[in-house]
Amino acid sequence: MRKQVLFTGVATALVTPFTEDDKIDEVALAAMVERQITAGINALVPCGTTGEAATLSHEEQERVIRVIVEATNGRVPVISGTGSNSTAEAIALTKAAEQAGADGALLISPYYNKPQQRGVVAHYTAVENAVGIPIIVYNIPGRTASKIEAETMARLAAIDGIVAVKDATGSPAEVSRVIENCGQDFAIYSGDDALTLPIISVGGKGVISVTSNLVPEAMVAMVHEMLHGNPRRAQQAHQHLFPLIETLFLETNPCPVKEALALMGQCDCRVRLPLVTVTNTTSEALRRQLLRIGVIE
Repeated sequence: MRKQVLFTGVATALVTPFTEDDKIDEVALAAMVERQITAGINALVPCGTTGEAATLSHEEQERVIRVIVEATNGRVPVISGTGSNSTAEAIALTKAAEQAGADGALLISPYYNKPQQRGVVAHYTAVENAVGIPIIVYNIPGRTASKIEAETMARLAAIDGIVAVKDATGSPAEVSRVIENCGQDFAIYSGDDALTLPIISVGGKGVISVTSNLVPEAMVAMVHEMLHGNPRRAQQAHQHLFPLIETLFLETNPCPVKEALALMGQCDCRVRLPLVTVTNTTSEALRRQLLRIGVIE
């Protein structure tokens, strides 16, 4: 049986905007959703790293999902981050996302605990058994201190409800190993904007992007060209965006992208502790890139 493909192209890892009194800015969030859909984005991914899920309460996460599901109104899939290093908590978060109307869930591999590979399989299996929405595995060793090996990914891919992986290992070779082990029906998405084109070139289906918070049309155009057999045009688009992409990771994500959105007038730059707003040096670097790209004057 072929696995469900939640999206092909670009999904935006949405930020979570906050008000001055540290509440969810639902007005700004709904406006962001509309802007993304108008720009042609293929899916929305709230409550991930970029959405500061680690500092959201369970109630806040559910509210964010409901606001986005309502604003999206079925026009694109909503794939919510629901990961945790506690399997019980991951199940609870994923059930809540399902009840809030999410079309799928993105779950980071358990962090801090550093489970054995068979523990990783047991974790995802338990979540998949508990819910009815498709699951995307998130493999990001830089934040979890452990990697899901390609052979382990093959075991996960054999589970019906686990349909894809967001790969942030930093290695197109690792993506090739996953494709070799998991087959073409298991979707692979880039988790690193800078590596989107090489990952698509070896069989990836798109990207879950930070940069598309700022320039969704440009990211969609770049990925579209690559997916439709125009690598030269995609390369040119990548080179145009690359300085912005680099600048967005001068400091810990999502602090720079929130600062950039604030410079664009989209939301406040506020982040929750232990994150802090970016330095003046980074802010000026972002301003220069936004001017160069042409999204501010």
